[in-house]
Amino acid sequence: MTISRPHFARVCGPPVRFEGANVTLITEPAEWRRVLDAGRSSGRTVGVVPTMGALHAGHLSLIRLAGAQRDLVAVTDYVNPLQFAPSEDLAAYPRDLERDCALAEEVGAHVVFAPAPAQMWPPAGRPATTVSVGALGDRLEGAARPGHFAGVATVVTKLLSLAGACWAYFGEKDWQQLAVVRRLVADLSLPAAVVACPTVRNDDGLALSSRNAYLGAAERAVAPKLYWALLAGRRSVEDGEQDPEAVRAAMAAVIGRETSMILDYGEVADPEDLTTPARVGGEVRLLAAARLGRTRLIDNISAVSPHHRAPADGGH
Repeated sequence: MTISRPHFARVCGPPVRFEGANVTLITEPAEWRRVLDAGRSSGRTVGVVPTMGALHAGHLSLIRLAGAQRDLVAVTDYVNPLQFAPSEDLAAYPRDLERDCALAEEVGAHVVFAPAPAQMWPPAGRPATTVSVGALGDRLEGAARPGHFAGVATVVTKLLSLAGACWAYFGEKDWQQLAVVRRLVADLSLPAAVVACPTVRNDDGLALSSRNAYLGAAERAVAPKLYWALLAGRRSVEDGEQDPEAVRAAMAAVIGRETSMILDYGEVADPEDLTTPARVGGEVRLLAAARLGRTRLIDNISAVSPHHRAPADGGH
């Protein structure tokens, strides 16, 4: 893909024209809301693609799908500080807004919303109101990164509240994030329909992620083994294994053969609430996280057992 350096318009107040060839960059929340309201008032459907920038082919696939299904495609480009722990890579997180706008435009985005932190949160010294989804945000990634999903839930709630009625596009690569967003949209009655989009992978299976840029050449060669571990778990499930611990062991064995990769977790979970079933039956989600050098990788896939899982209430 050819990346043309920017010829976008920055909007901080004047009326926005959608029929132009250039993507429009908006930095003020009130203007973002006004623009999307104007689109709906003219009869257009709105697709919103929330991102933290550093756009890659996975993000672009979401934007393309939104463009194929909706009339007005709006992308958020905001590195949310609330979802980073003090020890994490907020300062080092890759940022190139001009590149992001050019890429977004090439695949059909009409509007990019990139607010400054001061426009999103209360003044320093006044605590921000936050959103929690309880236990769903406390396990797996939530256990490894305390407070992370409260940060995700808070910023997504704010972005979707500002956006208004829309279809919101999220990748399945961050499955727990997808589950958190589905939960908060349902529980808070946000006017958004969540659209889940398949994970985009490199030819060797590595899921696309902005953090892959941190991998050195040797680490990049090892990184696909996280996906291989998930495939080993899927084979175990499809072969009829019903003990979650045995499925976990199948995944861990793959990572255990690679000394440079440290497994954080390999889990068998219910696709909706991410709890671990007592016995594997029907469809489950396999989720894994591992550290490779200074990079933390996450991935997940679906697995379907030949054994039917009976309803918890016995079918009554």
